[in-house]
Amino acid sequence: MNHVAIMKSSWGFLEKIKDGRKTVESRWYLSKRAPWGRVKAGDKIFFKDSGKPVGLKATTDNVLQFENLTPSRVKEILHTYGSRIGIEKKDLTNFYNDLKDKKYCILVFLKNPQPVKPFNINKRGFGAMAAWMSVKNIRDIVC
Repeated sequence: MNHVAIMKSSWGFLEKIKDGRKTVESRWYLSKRAPWGRVKAGDKIFFKDSGKPVGLKATTDNVLQFENLTPSRVKEILHTYGSRIGIEKKDLTNFYNDLKDKKYCILVFLKNPQPVKPFNINKRGFGAMAAWMSVKNIRDIVC
């Protein structure tokens, strides 16, 4: 399976994936949604900043899913995995405040990040606000 993870560019996470400072992609939700139950070890994830072309890919090494989260469990996940998620210690409190009420968390462990020749994708059918897309073949959404 192939996936496209759309990132918030102001967080600078793509650069952290490229240089190895971010080895875990996290997704936090109030309800189960992509990539919940869809991403598995060995899958390819293509990364792009919002409004920009895809420029990076990595392979999924492992996936952890957490449900029925409480604020204390969110704090525990952030303290355990925060640095691997790419969150600096000084920013942990801000991330916690943004995430404390989420009920679901997916941690996708990454390996072998590699730049790719930039390409654009067609999000038709996924919704304008989709931040994660799962497809059998990435060529199906390249435009």
